[in-house]
Amino acid sequence: MFCARKAAFVLLAMVAWPQDALASPCLPPERPYLPSTPEDMRAYADLLRADFEGYIAGVQDYFRCLDAERARAFAEAQEVSAEYGRFLEAVE
Repeated sequence: MFCARKAAFVLLAMVAWPQDALASPCLPPERPYLPSTPEDMRAYADLLRADFEGYIAGVQDYFRCLDAERARAFAEAQEVSAEYGRFLEAVE
């Protein structure tokens, strides 16, 4: 019965935790602007290329940040589950 409670708590913590409480320091990059006409694309090609390359580098950093945050949050949830288990054992 204890294992079922522990598993339920971990699942609840990972799925139903309010998103505001888990505010992540990971910020997505701003999507680059692409002009609608080929003429404007050619006229600003160097700037647009730099914007797109910056976005691609930024989104890769963002994904790495999300991966690290997920790993951190998962480890924390495991620690909290263990603490909750100790709590349940103490009060039952």
